[in-house]
Amino acid sequence: METETQTSRAAGSTTRRRVCLLGATGTIGRATAAALVRQGHDVVAFVRAKSGDRRLASADHARSFEGVLVKIVDSADPASLSHAGFGGERFDAVVSCMASRTGEPNDAWAIDHRAHLNALVAAQQVGVTHFVLLSAICVQKPLLAFQNAKLAFEAALIESGLRYSIVRPTAYFKSLSGQIERVRKGRPFLIFGDGTLTACKPISDDDLGTYIAACLEVEECWNRILPIGGPGEAITPRQQGEALFALLNRRPQFRSVPVGLLDGIVAGLSAVGRIAPPLAAKAELARIGRYYATESMLVLDSATGRYDAAATPSTGSQTLFDYYRAVLDGEAAPERGDHAVF
Repeated sequence: METETQTSRAAGSTTRRRVCLLGATGTIGRATAAALVRQGHDVVAFVRAKSGDRRLASADHARSFEGVLVKIVDSADPASLSHAGFGGERFDAVVSCMASRTGEPNDAWAIDHRAHLNALVAAQQVGVTHFVLLSAICVQKPLLAFQNAKLAFEAALIESGLRYSIVRPTAYFKSLSGQIERVRKGRPFLIFGDGTLTACKPISDDDLGTYIAACLEVEECWNRILPIGGPGEAITPRQQGEALFALLNRRPQFRSVPVGLLDGIVAGLSAVGRIAPPLAAKAELARIGRYYATESMLVLDSATGRYDAAATPSTGSQTLFDYYRAVLDGEAAPERGDHAVF
């Protein structure tokens, strides 16, 4: 299911808006910032003082980065949001690419829920009318703490009375790039089961950023939950491995990891975590790994309980295999972050 290109639909009809951007230092946040600037919006990024991206985490609040005005703001602190961030100034929209780094329960509820609630309240106080939220397609089947935290904020946003656009993307390129070096060094590609248990429609940071930014203009994206994937057919982990070996002109080699092994790890860490709290967090990380090993990142048909590739919309032009080629050629370098399974 292909969506009409949002960029072309919004071209020539953009209303200049003053946009607060949260989560600007992540790869998707940076791509979204660039897309918003291209569309002619005035972008103000709220960035933490200890952000990992030192180009943005400047003590000079007036400093611009690629057309973006940067303010140092602690989104976990309502006072910082209200004073250092919005400061009583006019903002038309909030676009949030902010997310917890690990998905551990404390982190998830602090960032995916409470920090977003803080931003929503502060935005309402200065008259923001539209809130665009980057969520995740996996919240359709919530079995993990971060999924429930995201859903709780989604519900609050919907009930807030603001115009909303909730974007639920499928898998990211960076999440599917962890085995490139492994395979390049002659080792087998790891799969769970036979490598066909799951499928996804991977989407690039640039294509997703463009889609998110265009939600401000495209009325069909208003007051809607928007699952979205990248171009082309859904692909399985086995197909990812086969493509990677083909790009390296090598015979495919796979090593199967039984899902039962993950079950054992989860059970063991959960049991020990009852007496050693730090291991409880590791148990949640193991549960996250198992989830991604067994659940497709596609639209879930609530009637059948099955994932439906045909019902998962697509956008953009960049494919995962183009990205693999760029990495192998040295033209791109994965920034995998904390969510990669491998």
